[in-house]
Amino acid sequence: RNLKMSKRPESVAPPELFYNETESRKYANSSRMIEVQSQMAERTLELLALPSHPCFLLDIGCGSGLSGEVLSEQSHYWVGIDISTAMLGVAVERDVEGDLFVCDMGQGLFFRNGVFDGCISVSALQWLCNADKKSHHPKKRLEKFFQSLYNCLKPGARAIFQLYPETPQQMQLITECAMRCGFSGGLVVDFPNSTKARKLFLCLFAGASMDIPTGLSNEMS
Repeated sequence: RNLKMSKRPESVAPPELFYNETESRKYANSSRMIEVQSQMAERTLELLALPSHPCFLLDIGCGSGLSGEVLSEQSHYWVGIDISTAMLGVAVERDVEGDLFVCDMGQGLFFRNGVFDGCISVSALQWLCNADKKSHHPKKRLEKFFQSLYNCLKPGARAIFQLYPETPQQMQLITECAMRCGFSGGLVVDFPNSTKARKLFLCLFAGASMDIPTGLSNEMS
């Protein structure tokens, strides 16, 4: 148990196995996880820079719906995908307002072209760098995911990923795959000088070149 707690979840087991029923309920009932997830969702929403009217958003790796609740509180409509049926089961029990789908994002998304006004994702994208099965090739899975995401976003829409890459090489691979699929954008780093508060956000633009937002600094906080 201690070994499991000390490791990154990605290095323990594939997400659909790691987030089993026990782990999913523990995650959804942890006041610390709820607070962190809500804060990260609020920040991704801020970086989306949406218009003032309600939008139709995609939440990738939506889990038990904690980040989706932030979207609902801001009057947005949303669809959530996750590979863990246990996590989605908790979201259903919690009666979240979004539509939920089981989906392995590495196999590509299945939505109509140009349907979403934006996309958020909290602590999910780094899982695609794993090869949990013999058939898994991280680069191919990343490219399939980003191409399908690009297609289902409206032109000019943003996708904001809060993520925990294990190495700089992982971050480079993720970014290069996104750019190869048509996205522009780059990395936003909040609190770069703080070991504890430092957070990474990959900010992507679909079909439009925009200025990359500025990360938060300790002075701003």
